[in-house]
Amino acid sequence: MPLLVTDYSWTQTDSTVYINVPLKGAKVGKVDILSTDEYVKVHFPPYLFEAFLFEPVDDDKSTAKVGNGVVLISLPKRTNKEWDHLMISTNDKEKKKVIRQQALLKYQDKLTSESRSKAEKKHAEKKYALETMMKLEKEERDTIQKMKDTEREKTTAELAAWQLNQKQKAEVETRVKLQRQRSRQTQIKAVTEEQENQCSGEGNVCKSEANCKKKQVVLPAPRLTGNIQVTFTPRVFPTALRESRVQEEEEWLKKQAEARHAVNADTEELKDLKEEHRNPDWLKDKGDKYFATGDYLSAVNAYNLAVRLNRKIPALYSNRAACHLKLGNFHKAIEDSSQALDLLTPPVAANAAARARASVRRGSAFCQLQLYAEGLQDYHAALKIEPHNIALQADIEKIRDIIQGTTADPDTQ
Repeated sequence: MPLLVTDYSWTQTDSTVYINVPLKGAKVGKVDILSTDEYVKVHFPPYLFEAFLFEPVDDDKSTAKVGNGVVLISLPKRTNKEWDHLMISTNDKEKKKVIRQQALLKYQDKLTSESRSKAEKKHAEKKYALETMMKLEKEERDTIQKMKDTEREKTTAELAAWQLNQKQKAEVETRVKLQRQRSRQTQIKAVTEEQENQCSGEGNVCKSEANCKKKQVVLPAPRLTGNIQVTFTPRVFPTALRESRVQEEEEWLKKQAEARHAVNADTEELKDLKEEHRNPDWLKDKGDKYFATGDYLSAVNAYNLAVRLNRKIPALYSNRAACHLKLGNFHKAIEDSSQALDLLTPPVAANAAARARASVRRGSAFCQLQLYAEGLQDYHAALKIEPHNIALQADIEKIRDIIQGTTADPDTQ
């Protein structure tokens, strides 16, 4: 039985009530405070302070400070007036029990609401972070595309200028070539006319045919042609190399190489396994058999290998959570149970039993860590799935008693 604290003190103003509760040597970490608009409880084993308030207070603005050997509770009044007493003057145990139960239910609803609000806030933050990341990635893609377009336009302009320059050079060379050909033809024609005049002129006879051939013009031989081989340095990235992005490209290539190395190492490690050892269902059955015989470490090893082969089977995480509970690895049990519940979506009749088991295992791990409020939520979730489960109802009653302080924590006995 807890020892009721009677040496408390209280003061008030028109708007606020202040309560001082001495801790009697208890450590700050073991003080459990529960406050609603009609009820206040301070529990630090084996002592208990309860106050069934004379008037309702504003629970949302109430505060509690623990330190220097006392608990200072500030309770803003809903109506600005002085109280005749701190607590209601009644010895009706049933009425107090009803008020206590209502306060516990309000406190649980408050915890659930706060948890839901935190989850919604976390979801909103994740959504905002994802949208921001997507926006940044889009801006980066647009920037890269803009750089590509700029480089393409620049390259196109340079190519057009080069083609125009080549065309102009070709026209100049063609004109020069035509001029040379015309000049050569003119020279040949002049020499031919001169030879004809010398060889067949009136009254003149050509001395010899060889003499005429010597004076013929000898044309130069055609120029030699050839091919020039051009090679380019290979690049992984489609864009041109920029000094400002060299470090970024090297980091990306390093991460890709590490990822490939990890995949290859995992493949090499699993390659030597037998055919049945690569079957997640076979490994699950093996782990179940080990669990049934009490060999929890072997069961965990079997489930670990099965998870590496297939990470989408909820039963592997749920069964491994049961093993961790037996081995006292409560944080790992919570992690595996949460992973199983994430995979058991959407909630349908086919996975109801599996969701109930995973919720109970996570709730049990929370209670082993003395996080009774979180554990009670998981047990309630399991009871919603199996409302006629007598064992679950009994466990929920035990947890409620521990939270209310009517039953001692089993780990502290």
